[in-house]
Amino acid sequence: QVQLVESGGGLVQPGGSLRLSCAASGFTFSRYAMSWYRQAPGKERELVAHITSTGGSTNYADSVKGRFTISRDNAKNTVFLQMNSLKPEDTAVYYCKANLFARGYWGQGTQVTVSS
Repeated sequence: QVQLVESGGGLVQPGGSLRLSCAASGFTFSRYAMSWYRQAPGKERELVAHITSTGGSTNYADSVKGRFTISRDNAKNTVFLQMNSLKPEDTAVYYCKANLFARGYWGQGTQVTVSS
C-alpha cells in the first residue's frame, strides 16, 4: 500500500524557515523521482521543486529559487523541502508527490502559513 505522509508545516513569520518532510512507504522509493507542489487559496496547484531518483538533479520554480532546497534520503525513504527566507506569498498547502503510476501519487498535504 503506497503512502506519502507530509509533516513539518506550521505558522512562521516572514523571513523565517521551515523544513518539510515526506515519509514514503509501499514502493521502491529510490527508483522514483519526487516533487513538492503547493496550492494557495483560490489558485491552481503549482510545482515547487523536483528531484531525480538518485538526487543528482533538482529543479525549482522561479519564485522559490535560491530560497528553497529539495533533498532526499533514500535510506530513510524520505524527501525534504528546506524553506528559508519565507514570504507571505509562500502560504499554501504543500503536497509531496511521487512519480508513481500514470498520474503520480500524492500525499495529504501540510499547511504552511507565513504571517506576522
